[in-house]
Amino acid sequence: MHIQESGEMYLETILILSKKRANVRAIDISEEMGYSKPSVSRAMGLLRSGGYVAVDKDGFITLTPSGQALAEKIYERHTLLTRALVSLGVEERIAAEDACRMEHTISDESFAAIKRHLST
Repeated sequence: MHIQESGEMYLETILILSKKRANVRAIDISEEMGYSKPSVSRAMGLLRSGGYVAVDKDGFITLTPSGQALAEKIYERHTLLTRALVSLGVEERIAAEDACRMEHTISDESFAAIKRHLST
């Protein structure tokens, strides 16, 4: 199943929130992303049916192994692209916003090349 950019954003947000707290709920995602609770609930249903998240009986949301892998891939792209843009002189807030858009569309090949370039 191909996941859309919005789904990737939700997975990345769940990953980031799970680094800050033991349990992540839909309300936490809603507050973090600025989306309505019904929008988050709908997205969690789609991500759950796609096998990317699990929701327990208490409403706590966790990433499945495939969700975790995709979230980490997107998060790595976001942080590395932000760092690359800042190193080029872009203001950090703008770099983070641009990286957020780029992280979903950049090819694996181009990202790997940027990553190699930054590690030299």
